[in-house]
Amino acid sequence: MSDQTQLPLAGKTALVTGGSRSIGAAIAKRLAADGAVVAITFSASPEKAGDVVKSIEVAGGRAVAIHADAGSPEAVRQAVARTVDIFGGIDILVNNAGIALGGPIDEITDEDYQRMIAVNVTGVFVATQEAVRRMKSGGRIVHIGSSMHRYAAFPTASLYTLTKGAVSGFNRSLVRDLGPRGITVNTVHPGPIDTDMNPDGGPVSKIVGPGIAIGRYGRSEEIASAVAYLASPEAAFITGADLVADGGFTA
Repeated sequence: MSDQTQLPLAGKTALVTGGSRSIGAAIAKRLAADGAVVAITFSASPEKAGDVVKSIEVAGGRAVAIHADAGSPEAVRQAVARTVDIFGGIDILVNNAGIALGGPIDEITDEDYQRMIAVNVTGVFVATQEAVRRMKSGGRIVHIGSSMHRYAAFPTASLYTLTKGAVSGFNRSLVRDLGPRGITVNTVHPGPIDTDMNPDGGPVSKIVGPGIAIGRYGRSEEIASAVAYLASPEAAFITGADLVADGGFTA
């Protein structure tokens, strides 16, 4: 890794929720490559979380994996507190943890509804609340939403879209609270990305693939690049933005 002091995020501490795989792992690695020390949370993939930490350390960075169910407010609070205890503060929060449970609206169970709200909405709220209690001016919050908040490409995704729409509304309102404190808050909305949840070549890709203007699924690293920019000093005047990274799918 390059001289840490010359990197855009040198001296910064980042927490990436759901950072053990796919988009979250790519974000954690990119922020570390840009000079940040990184904490990631994971729920069910300890081996993959360990692999992310090892990859960052091999490249010369510092990282830690924290077991925390994003649907448990207390676990999320403890994850933020542990990040601060280990690294001495928190400058960047990436609310990436999310799940997708779907089905026809009249068949969605109360259990699935409550779980989706807990992880995709409450988890985002609690992580943000705890982080901003410790953030100083120059802090960065980046939510990971979904391009489906503006275009639902297929049926059975109403619950997922509801949760991502909530994140967009939360994002816009937060800027009024946090702008005077010098903290920016933005949302990156990925479109069809090759992930564990929605693999290129999987059942969803057959539906959405023809609508992607650039003709291919995106890569997790491409979402990580957008997050890295919003987390950087260069993005100090950008707040309240919804950055859609979907290869023109919703254009």
